Amino acid sequence: MRLRNIPGAEEALRQYPTFVEHPASYRGRWHERYGNRHPIHLEIGCGKGRFITTLAEQNPDINYIALEVQAEVIYRAAQRTEQRDIPNLALVQYNARMLTDLFAPGEISRIYLNFSDPWPKKRHAKRRLTASTFLRMYKQLLPENGEIHVKTDNEDLFEFSLNQFAAERFHLQKITFDLHHSEWAAGNVMTEYEQRFSARGQRIYRLEAIVQP
Repeated sequence: MRLRNIPGAEEALRQYPTFVEHPASYRGRWHERYGNRHPIHLEIGCGKGRFITTLAEQNPDINYIALEVQAEVIYRAAQRTEQRDIPNLALVQYNARMLTDLFAPGEISRIYLNFSDPWPKKRHAKRRLTASTFLRMYKQLLPENGEIHVKTDNEDLFEFSLNQFAAERFHLQKITFDLHHSEWAAGNVMTEYEQRFSARGQRIYRLEAIVQP
């Protein structure tokens, strides 16, 4: 998601209690940030935060981290939390390529990849968040049976992702090429993009990938 420059966004973020200014300092001890040892779920590329804030409010026994690389985008997510008490949500501005700086092995129970940039050109395939280099990194962060949930409107990216997960020996389940007309539609929490795409009648693709022993 790209937004026009918002002057002072990085400074403004510091006023929000959900924003974590020095996230790498919590590596291996995120439970201290939340004051409990509940499972931690990470969304990589949270956009304006509709999905992650909804989940956090629905599931107070799970801790959530929303990650974005752009200050302007995470600022929009922070604005969504204004005047809302969501103690189990943390907002982080960081590059997804350096997740091992933020989390110790096995510290994350689930990763969400929602409507990630498809990087359609073949020469950019390694930049896709489901490319093998990323999947190997996620494996370092997730425990055995840890989960990665993927949603996208891009069929090519979805097929690419299926192949990459299979090559990296993840167990695949709950695969659908039309989420909103599937058995998993009930209880599905939509992102901003998903709401827009589904209103146009576009199909949403979804899968779950599980870390195997």
